Amino acid sequence: MFKLIHSLSMSELLRQQFPAFAISFLIAEFFYKFGSFALECVAFLVTWYVLDAVLQWLRPDNPPND
Repeated sequence: MFKLIHSLSMSELLRQQFPAFAISFLIAEFFYKFGSFALECVAFLVTWYVLDAVLQWLRPDNPPND
């Protein structure tokens, strides 16, 4: 997380990570009710990772590495 924040400028961070973060946060808030903070946190992070991967793949200015 530290490297992510410090390796991107604020505009890049907002453009690349904020959409996936915000959508993942809303999904976690409304749908993840496991009764355990740790499980909900892990589910949120996995959701953020998967959603970010999909958005990166769909973004035309940032093709995936082969």
